[in-house]
Amino acid sequence: MPYQTKSFLIVRHIKTIILCTLTICASLSTFAQEDQSADKIIVKVGKGKIILQSELEINMAHYKAENPDITDSFKCALLQEMIFQKILAEQAERDSLIVSDEEVDANMENRLRQYIQMAGSQERLEQQMGKTVFQMKNENRDAIKEQLVADKMKNQILNAVKITPSEVKKYFDKIPVDSLPYLPASVEVGQIVLDPPISPELDNYARTKLEDIRKQITVENKSFEALAGLYSTDPGSRDNGGDLGMVSRGDMVPEFSAAAFKLQNGEISQIVKTKFGYHIIQMVGRKGEQAHLRHILIRPERSSADFKSALVKLDSIRAELLSSKITFPIAVGKYSTDESSKMMGGMLGNPRTGSTQRQIQELDPSMVLVLDSLQQGGYSQPQIYADPQTGDKSCRIVYLKSRTQPHKANLHDDYGNIQDVALKQKQNERLNNWLAEKLPSYYIKIDKEYQSCPELAPWVASMNKK
Repeated sequence: MPYQTKSFLIVRHIKTIILCTLTICASLSTFAQEDQSADKIIVKVGKGKIILQSELEINMAHYKAENPDITDSFKCALLQEMIFQKILAEQAERDSLIVSDEEVDANMENRLRQYIQMAGSQERLEQQMGKTVFQMKNENRDAIKEQLVADKMKNQILNAVKITPSEVKKYFDKIPVDSLPYLPASVEVGQIVLDPPISPELDNYARTKLEDIRKQITVENKSFEALAGLYSTDPGSRDNGGDLGMVSRGDMVPEFSAAAFKLQNGEISQIVKTKFGYHIIQMVGRKGEQAHLRHILIRPERSSADFKSALVKLDSIRAELLSSKITFPIAVGKYSTDESSKMMGGMLGNPRTGSTQRQIQELDPSMVLVLDSLQQGGYSQPQIYADPQTGDKSCRIVYLKSRTQPHKANLHDDYGNIQDVALKQKQNERLNNWLAEKLPSYYIKIDKEYQSCPELAPWVASMNKK
């Protein structure tokens, strides 16, 4: 981070990789079996928490794959973070902080869904890893539980840490002028999205198609997974037989959850309509408020006439905006169908900082192309566009609220980013103070090979006093 300063015990809290990326795992998943003689315990924390050489090597390989410029010296910083996670987990046990089996299962299912999507299918994932999904779950359950409980402990420590505007200014004023970073161009951009209405004929066709699929499953005993692979229009689950993994009620839209959680194990739902289309849901198994589900989604198609109707409506909204008959935030609240940007008055927020300031390279190419022809405060012509995450087509007007050219960081243009970094430094200070206070009460033993790491100096000193 451009504004981060060094402290006695900087804690960046790099998350330990439990399920690593496929390319790395494929080459390193058998590290321990192939070279068990070289593996050893390099850190002991508390009564029974350990870090193996193989764990450090696999995590290091992951970070090198994502950041080729990382040198071996980073291994010390990574080990520091791994030790800190062990301490957080140990403290959570002392404070009786609990992570339920349901939370662990849900987290593991979410991770596996991501990796299955990356691989293309569950079968390809298992082939690349050389293990079944069941084996992966068993091998990683304890590690994931430890990470979740460590995160819960960390959140409890940082829960009360807030930052005021005066603290942000004070932080910024301390940065030497010649140390201020040169930032790339950025924009504040918003949108009014209008999903084209679906004709009754195409809507009825989608429902009828799904009714026929349901009949094939319930009457003709055809495979739910096979038909999901053939017909479902959900790209995230189609190639996995419609499998959604373990989900909570709050993970899904209300209509879907209400129907799903009424089902018995193995039961197939009636047709369920949501904003995404028509679904049938299969309850695979349930644990309390967690459920393992499959679904088949059929999205009603939209005709060219549907898109034309939406573009005409957006054109009239744009005319109202240009004539100042309506403001952008009011138009968003009244017309936009995009819930994520609607919550921020139509503006596209930065997921990392929460700020509405976005760097050009963070935007999807179609948005960048539109912005090239807009003046500050201008509105684009209505356009058809594809959502960069789902690929679904819709219609929108783009609004350019502000544009900054490449510049040195300053409070006026970059307040959100500076606030984010200042808060992180304050959180680091809180973690450092907490760690300094707790460190004497922990048993820590570090292998001689790593005792020379400067990041571990306070812990080595504490270890040598005992």
